[in-house]
Amino acid sequence: MKALIVRLSSIGDVVHTLPVLAALGKQGWQADWIVQPAARPLLEAHPGLGRVFPVPRSALSVLRSARGLLRDVREQRHDVAFDLQGLWKSAAWARLSGAGRVVGYGRPWRREPLSALLVREPWDQPPQVQHVIDKNLALLRAVGIDAIGLREFPLPDWGEAAGAARSAVRDLGLADFAILNPGGGWPGKLWSPEGYGAVARGLRERRLRSLVTWGPGEERLADRVVAASGGAAVKCIPTTLVEYVELARRARLVVAADTGPLHIACAVGTPVVGIYGPTDPARNGPFSPQDAVVRRTPLCSPCHRRRCAVHEGVMDAITAPEVLQAAERRLGVDSRSLAV
Repeated sequence: MKALIVRLSSIGDVVHTLPVLAALGKQGWQADWIVQPAARPLLEAHPGLGRVFPVPRSALSVLRSARGLLRDVREQRHDVAFDLQGLWKSAAWARLSGAGRVVGYGRPWRREPLSALLVREPWDQPPQVQHVIDKNLALLRAVGIDAIGLREFPLPDWGEAAGAARSAVRDLGLADFAILNPGGGWPGKLWSPEGYGAVARGLRERRLRSLVTWGPGEERLADRVVAASGGAAVKCIPTTLVEYVELARRARLVVAADTGPLHIACAVGTPVVGIYGPTDPARNGPFSPQDAVVRRTPLCSPCHRRRCAVHEGVMDAITAPEVLQAAERRLGVDSRSLAV
């Protein structure tokens, strides 16, 4: 049997969909995946995937390439396509794929409810399911797979990226280190660079240096964290997405907001402290009971609007001592050694 996974973006959401790939593989299914460019490196050369179909991000580019892409997708003759995003664009790709069945979330559970019209088999979510990973896995009931609770994140073997990560850590003079990732999401979800700088100073008291990671367009943000740290943090060299994965594997701790870098760290089993505001950590936060979350809950929560007057500024109410205490709990160290 052959399945098509449609999860176009974002990086964190693609990570949260990887257990679906693992569950299908355990039952002998072959799988392909349609994804946008940003998250594509997580899937390329994946031993559990047959084909990765890249979808351009811009609507104009999609229109130019859609005919050839759909021809390639349809040639695979998928038995079922899973729309795991709940949007018009994801439902359209699933419906146009030529798959014999098109399975997706029912209307109440979709980000764009009317897009359920394109799904041939809309499925309701079990009432006990909270985390988005389990919401994804619940759709596999449509093909007789009960995998709710599975936390397996199959990732390719990136030997070259692992070597680059080792070299970066060595060149920066780091042995034992924490990752602070101040960016990676829309502004309403992010914590202040000054807060991260204060956390770096507290971690230095634990003899734990901080490595500030950053993505495209975030270099100045990383510079602000380093400046606020008073020399307790160093800025990472530019890295690819897969090199960040390998850095996260080597870190003792990752501190980040509800962003792709945090979810990658969770997937590879690195201890994390998640910093949350408008989004709900019960739905898309760390899933290990040992991991820690620091949160301010706005009245609009859970809220996924990028601009919202209700949750604007809520992340600023989170203090560095709170985050340091969470790091202490996660690392199991004396709070007196993590003073700001």
